[in-house]
Amino acid sequence: MTPQYPVHPRARATYRMSADQSAGQLEHSTSEFTIHINNATFKVPAASMTGTQIRSLPSPPIGPDFDLWEDVPGGSDVLIGDGQPVELKNGMHFFTAPATINPGVA
Repeated sequence: MTPQYPVHPRARATYRMSADQSAGQLEHSTSEFTIHINNATFKVPAASMTGTQIRSLPSPPIGPDFDLWEDVPGGSDVLIGDGQPVELKNGMHFFTAPATINPGVA
């Protein structure tokens, strides 16, 4: 009898076939995304999250005194509102900045 070993949940992946692939060629996909917030790496299971959900990933969570921004390489960074849905892609980068900046105040 062959022993059965449990499979770690992160080791499971799904396979899907696109219309232009033959039955013998499967495209590998996972349901987990890697994103970065202030240079920290997070693995998230959803393809879409709100700003509030993204803010809750770090410990402690990102407070209301900081804005959450999507880092857009070669373009203008995008301010992410709390209720705003964000379509996630592997490797996305986010950063925080003070919500209020008072020049000249130490």
